[in-house]
Amino acid sequence: MGSENEVPILDFSESIRVKLAEGGEGWKEMSKKVKEAFESHGCFLIRCDDISNDLHDEFFTNVKSLFDLPEETKKKFYSPRAYRGYTAKTRVIPYSESFGIDNDRNPETALQDFIHLMWPEGNPTLNAALSSYTSKARELSSLILKLVVEAFELPEHYNLDVEELNRYNDARMTKYSTSEETKGSDIGLVTHTDKGTISFICDNGVQGLQLLPKTGNWVDVNIPTNGFVVVVGDILQAWTNGRLEAATHRVVAKDEVRFAFVFFAVPREGIIIDGPSELVDDENYPRRYRPFNYDEYVHYQHTTGTQEAPLEKFAGI
Repeated sequence: MGSENEVPILDFSESIRVKLAEGGEGWKEMSKKVKEAFESHGCFLIRCDDISNDLHDEFFTNVKSLFDLPEETKKKFYSPRAYRGYTAKTRVIPYSESFGIDNDRNPETALQDFIHLMWPEGNPTLNAALSSYTSKARELSSLILKLVVEAFELPEHYNLDVEELNRYNDARMTKYSTSEETKGSDIGLVTHTDKGTISFICDNGVQGLQLLPKTGNWVDVNIPTNGFVVVVGDILQAWTNGRLEAATHRVVAKDEVRFAFVFFAVPREGIIIDGPSELVDDENYPRRYRPFNYDEYVHYQHTTGTQEAPLEKFAGI
């Protein structure tokens, strides 16, 4: 793998975060690193020492037990909303099954309700681990979006805008089949960009995530056990007027079952996506997208199944 393909790694360990006082030199330096990584790859790897190896192993051991539950139990977790609830063998994840937990009201209650639906007697170990992962990703998503505001030297009031882009989240756990089970196809998750603002992905150590950088060659992404890969989604691309581009990625099947956790930071319901005028320059950066309703965009993409440039087709000018 050439150096231009290597996904950048940024250190967001606790000792680093405590030094990131807004407006300080450390804050400004980190904002530049975030912007450069997002501009070059649409993503970066993140190290976070709050997540220990023991927590990682405990979490994914329990995730495996979740997917080992009887099919009739898993199907109890239903949601009418796109990409939520229990899904299996869809056109997007043809050789996978997934649980999408809608955390747009009270995250802790949503997690507890999900756990008790799957295990009426409770599963405190998975509940605690899942809560830790979602809380950490939620904290980091807020921090990183503020760093994006800083990186583009936008007025401070835009921190309120990115809070709205980060209002809710969808915590998802997915099981990807082995290459033997895929019966000739090696794709566990089709080529796509994420529909939210930013996403945080980690896995059980079985590599399968691939990124398509600007060089045009697929790159394997090896996620550290004590961190995530942070991915730009369509909404952040639209909000930055295309200055940051959503990362095209996919998952390929391996000889081992892969389990993944994804935290999708998404806007509040009904929000109109319309980025800062400061990022529009008629000469160098003309407006690329019309203002649009986030929920209508998700509905469009979900019902049409469009995976190739859905944002351009829906809202492009």
